Amino acid sequence: MDNKVWEWLIRSRKSAYHATQALSDPGSSNEGPTWCFDRMGQTATELPDGRTIYIGGEHEDDYDPDFYIYNDVIVIHPGESVEIYGYPEHIFPPTDFHTSTLIDNTIVIIGSLGYREKRSIGDTQVYLLDLASFEIQEVKTTGTSPGWIHQHTAMLTDNRESIKIAKGILYLGENRSLIENIDDWKLNLRDWRWERLTERKWTRWELKRRDHGPNHLWNVRQALFDRNMNWEDTYKESIKRLTIEIGKEPDLDLINVLYSPDVPHSQMPQQEYNVFRISVDGVIVRYVEDLYSVQVTVEGNLPEDVIEKIKSDVLEKFSLLENSTCDLEMI
Repeated sequence: MDNKVWEWLIRSRKSAYHATQALSDPGSSNEGPTWCFDRMGQTATELPDGRTIYIGGEHEDDYDPDFYIYNDVIVIHPGESVEIYGYPEHIFPPTDFHTSTLIDNTIVIIGSLGYREKRSIGDTQVYLLDLASFEIQEVKTTGTSPGWIHQHTAMLTDNRESIKIAKGILYLGENRSLIENIDDWKLNLRDWRWERLTERKWTRWELKRRDHGPNHLWNVRQALFDRNMNWEDTYKESIKRLTIEIGKEPDLDLINVLYSPDVPHSQMPQQEYNVFRISVDGVIVRYVEDLYSVQVTVEGNLPEDVIEKIKSDVLEKFSLLENSTCDLEMI
């Protein structure tokens, strides 16, 4: 594809909004999303000859007028020259938060989050990009796959006969939360057959408001931060807003002990955003917060009575923080 404006956007990496302003466009909200190269969930694969292959990705989230998931391939040469390859959606669907694994003159593209209406429960998307022709073809796999997975890792095995998949997030259906993939998988490259390598029997559960509304954990943590920083005006505004939303003034001190159950445990350093860990008798208990839920994973075996104490403790505190009836559901 030959498009000078897109080439300029690739080199400048302007967001869709700034591209709209620079081009004096009336705005993407009127004419659909503005094309851009400022993307999340895009892969970049460096080739031995110096080229870099960029595949797919998304711009913004679905609330934004410029939200778009791309199904293109961008090639940037060492001298900064650009090639753009576009594909019909039935050949290569909009793809984001996938992995790209280079094998000789082919890139194996695994997984995607994609548009909600295009997701296929239980299937794992696999495509091949031929670096000689830049043709893309779908691979029909067999065996037991991870399912509709994204944000995972992919590693070519030492014998180059398979790709190992780990971590990531799984889509299980419209009325269910995205959940973490806790197992490892292998895709055999000779016959495109999936194998499940682990089947971890970890106890997992999820906390949600019964009214299905968003929780206020991020806002409460932000108010606590404002207080600790002595940002008095910002703190007062945060408390005022939270009091209206929750129905009472939030207990900021409670969130500091939200993940401190009444069992012997030690806190672990926070290494990831919105992920909190404790160690109970040498077993890690991991709490992952998002806008609508808290998902808890016990990464090993603990006595049932200990697990019940952890469950009841976090449910009670979560409900108090939200000033709302909340539910605990097993995953």
